Amino acid sequence: MRCGPGADRGSATAEIAVALPSLVLVLGLAVATVHAAGAYIACVDAARVGARALARGDPAEAAHALAAESAPESADISLTADSGFARVRVAARVPLGPWDDLAVPVIARAATPLEGEPGAAPPAAALPHD
Repeated sequence: MRCGPGADRGSATAEIAVALPSLVLVLGLAVATVHAAGAYIACVDAARVGARALARGDPAEAAHALAAESAPESADISLTADSGFARVRVAARVPLGPWDDLAVPVIARAATPLEGEPGAAPPAAALPHD
């Protein structure tokens, strides 16, 4: 049985109505991914700044404050100095859109060798050889 020339009328509107929610979902996921990537970059920067400050001998409070300036809001920052390294871990939860329950954990770590006392001679391994 064949349909007349007007049988396809309105099918484009129906197809758009079906595809539009999928398009909105994909667009929302893309925006959330970019937001999470930006938060990760901020965490990496904060970890590096904090590790550098701790390694050069700044007080832990000052290193924490420097890291907090670069970190996303409400990030958890932990500082340790052991085995000759200053280590900083920055962790944050990035909400996906307006739902706080749907959040992606973002974690960045940085380690920098501890610097010696100011004015102290460098270790023998760091001296140039003739």
